[in-house]
Formats: sequence, structure tokens, C-alpha cells
Amino acid sequence: MSALEPVNWLIEPLQKSHDREAFSCGHIALDRYIKQQARQDVQSQVAAVFVAVRPPNAKVLGFYSLSASSIHLGDLPPELARKLPRYPHLPVTLLRRLAVDQACKGQGLGQFLLLDALYRSLQAASSIAAMAVVVDAKDAAAAASYQRYGFMQLSESEGRLFLPMKTVAALF
Repeated sequence: MSALEPVNWLIEPLQKSHDREAFSCGHIALDRYIKQQARQDVQSQVAAVFVAVRPPNAKVLGFYSLSASSIHLGDLPPELARKLPRYPHLPVTLLRRLAVDQACKGQGLGQFLLLDALYRSLQAASSIAAMAVVVDAKDAAAAASYQRYGFMQLSESEGRLFLPMKTVAALF
């Protein structure tokens, strides 16, 4: 793809018709997830999985999954926790997985997927409350990538990061 060629990715809910077999992001667990587990998670309603395709092709170029979750009030930085109700658990949206096929690396698809996930999380939070988006970064490089978008470390867990929904709203 040349630098001047327009990108026409489409993000849509994972369907049986999507071609997942050729997907390879370089992480065995993520490759296995999209190929073998993602549809079951959707059918069981434990995750909403969204895929990037380039129409009219149904080949999966990238994906992410979202789930409802909660965090402990004590895991938040004290300056943020003081501003929230004293409920022991707070509702969040969990961005469980995000991956881009190796053939699409460096084209901005990862950012496109992340922004789509954040926007969907914001929309859902207007109907079903969520005070933040939480991610579990696979490694230090992934954590650094999320931190470039404003994600902050959550409690003592190095890879667990969060972005307050108010910050997400400011992006859009």
C-alpha cells in the first residue's frame, strides 16, 4: 500500500463469514484466540469481538474484544479515587485483546482499532455505566503504546492500565 492510497478498513462484529485462518500477528496466544476461541466467546456473550476487514474481502486484518468488568476502588490512584463514590468495585470496560496482522503493521491499523474500541466503550458507557477503559498489556512494548494514548498504570500491576471515561470522551 502506498502512502497516498486511501485506507478503507471497516470494523464490524465478528461473524462466521469472516476469514480468520490466515491471521498472524506474531503472538501465538492472540492468533489462537481469533482462530479458535473468539466466536465461542461471542456466542457465550463473554466478549464482544470486532474485526477489521478491507471490503469486499472478509479476511481479518485486526481485531479487538471488549467485556464488562470491574476494578477495586483501592486500585485507582488516590487522587482519582477521592473523587469517586466509595463503592468497593467500580464498573469499567475491559479491552481484553487487540491485535493487527503482521501484513498490516505500520499502516495505522492498531491506532484505528484502539480508537474504535474507545469510541464503542464511550457509547456503551452512556447506557451502561463504565468509569474507565482497562487494558491488560501483553508486554512492556504494548504498555508503552497504550501509555502514549494517556493510559495510566492501575495499582501494583505493571501491565494493567486504565483510561478514565472522561478522558475518552475528550478524545471525541
